[in-house]
Amino acid sequence: MLSLTAALPAFAPVATPVRTVARAAAPVMETKADLEALAKELNPVVGFWDPLKLADKTFWGTSNEATIGFLREAEIKHGRIAMAGFVGFIVHSNDIRTQGDGIVASIPTGLSAPAVWDALPEIAKWQIILFVGVMETLRENKAVLAGDGQTHYMKGGKPGYFPTFDMVPHPVPLNLYDPFGVTKNFSEEKKATLRLKEINNGRLAMIGLFGFLSESSVPGSVPLLKGFVPEYAGEVMAPFKDNIFLY
Repeated sequence: MLSLTAALPAFAPVATPVRTVARAAAPVMETKADLEALAKELNPVVGFWDPLKLADKTFWGTSNEATIGFLREAEIKHGRIAMAGFVGFIVHSNDIRTQGDGIVASIPTGLSAPAVWDALPEIAKWQIILFVGVMETLRENKAVLAGDGQTHYMKGGKPGYFPTFDMVPHPVPLNLYDPFGVTKNFSEEKKATLRLKEINNGRLAMIGLFGFLSESSVPGSVPLLKGFVPEYAGEVMAPFKDNIFLY
């Protein structure tokens, strides 16, 4: 009997693994009052400052709450890009390069950070732009967000949320936001504090990066950076001007 009982599980049907989809988070539409409260947490001295009255508007025929979601997402995204750009400007201005042949070795040293971009081959520039475009497309995709249990930031989703891409087939078992799972054990209080720091750091980075660009384009325009930032004779706001539009 024991041998028969032990053998029975071998003939049992094997359950097919079922892919679980994260449960959608409850949408939270932020209001102007929420922005005012957030502003005091970010900087009690400055507080809420909106000279263009953007927080009172409705973009593209949507609601005011959807517009505020767009503004929140835009600030966080631009802050993150500016933080990367601020560090990148310093790295390239000091001729810090990764090792290797090919494109990296072909870029001469002694260039200002914007001139390093100009020196990149066209194919390298378009690869960067294409990668950013793919990331933007996936960030806006409802199916990708739904796979993480999230909604769009203009419909009550988390501003600044970056998808894990688990719904998209890819060979890398890591996500781009937190590949090593550093934040998964953080308390909600710590996450809230880090979010505030990220916004403040992003704001400072945007100011700092424009300071670099201003000094490189108009030497002496930022007295504290005079002599530290190499001059750039190109047009920082037209990254393809010297490579496409003049031909």
